[in-house]
Amino acid sequence: MAPRRVVILGSTGSVGVSTLELLAHADEPIELVALTAGTKVEALAEQALKWRPRRAVIADETRLDELRLRLAGSGVEAAGGASAVEDCAADGADWVMSAIVGAAGLAPTLAAARAGSIIGLANKESLVCAGPALLAIAKASGGAVIPVDSEHSAIFQVFEPANADCVLRLILTASGGPFRGLSLDAMAHVTREQALAHPNWDMGPKISIDSATMMNKGLEMIEAAYLFGMPPEKVDVIIHPQSIVHSLVEYRDGSTLAQLGCPDMRTPIACAWAWPNRMAWPAPKLNLAAVGSLTFEAPDEVRFPALRIARECLNAGAGAPAAMNAANEVAVGAFLNGAIGFLDIAAIVARTVEEMNSSGELAAIGQDDAVYQALTIDAAARRVAAQVLSRL
Repeated sequence: MAPRRVVILGSTGSVGVSTLELLAHADEPIELVALTAGTKVEALAEQALKWRPRRAVIADETRLDELRLRLAGSGVEAAGGASAVEDCAADGADWVMSAIVGAAGLAPTLAAARAGSIIGLANKESLVCAGPALLAIAKASGGAVIPVDSEHSAIFQVFEPANADCVLRLILTASGGPFRGLSLDAMAHVTREQALAHPNWDMGPKISIDSATMMNKGLEMIEAAYLFGMPPEKVDVIIHPQSIVHSLVEYRDGSTLAQLGCPDMRTPIACAWAWPNRMAWPAPKLNLAAVGSLTFEAPDEVRFPALRIARECLNAGAGAPAAMNAANEVAVGAFLNGAIGFLDIAAIVARTVEEMNSSGELAAIGQDDAVYQALTIDAAARRVAAQVLSRL
């Protein structure tokens, strides 16, 4: 059997690390073409020395000399810069894990799609900013996009494409984050450390804050609508604190299908890796008797306005989702740096989209030059968000 050629974009993040852990259990030969990271030179070098990819790439070009020094004599080629990351994605690997956080993952993911790779997609921005273009490019190139977010993976596993017209709703579950039961007044005073303390998942800072504001669920609504070809009114969210039911699909015959599992990112990664088959690995076993009970409740869009903002952007279409995503990155960064309060995050996002809509800066994003168009809107949104931030 010829080795399966693999590229992992964002190998030092939580999803990238979980991917490497999972691939240690793969029952087929693997050729690791490339590992890439943003700034974590030491972690990338450790991975490269252990896994011996053909190439290790650090996006921060100022850290390239350090990477070369750490890999000296190993036989692993060291490279740096965003263009080198994109080159790895465009290499034509059989399987690409897209786990770069933020808009930086957009160009490499589209490059992998054009190369016809099967993409395990954990980068939200690729779908939020250019979802229709990404999916069309992947289809035309003979590749595929398999979602790695636990919610979208759950829908992917129970969604019947042949019966898509029989679907009444896609129902995304949300843990509710660390502030599910907190009052609006109390949320105005939460700290960075409190917001980073997710009750169920071990994630990076940006994703943890998105979970606390529920912006992650707003982004996932947009992703789900694009991934499964559903109109906005057919995508809902429900709070499920135990994070055992990962999402549901409701059909018109009264059946609602759900995917359940322990909260472990390696499960959706395994689904994306082995699709259309299943792989064996030491997966945590779900013991429903031990869990005891599963509870659900409706989300509160007053305390968590990110859900409303996301739905409005999805309905508006064109560049609104891309602008929302960029403004959120600016606002989350400001919160993590102590410049704004927790509730200011959603307020900055909403105001940014409103101002860009009024000024006519939310053009549609097509397949031709999708990266340029999306990044143009992204840059404009960051500029406007910075202006909104400065007025607080």
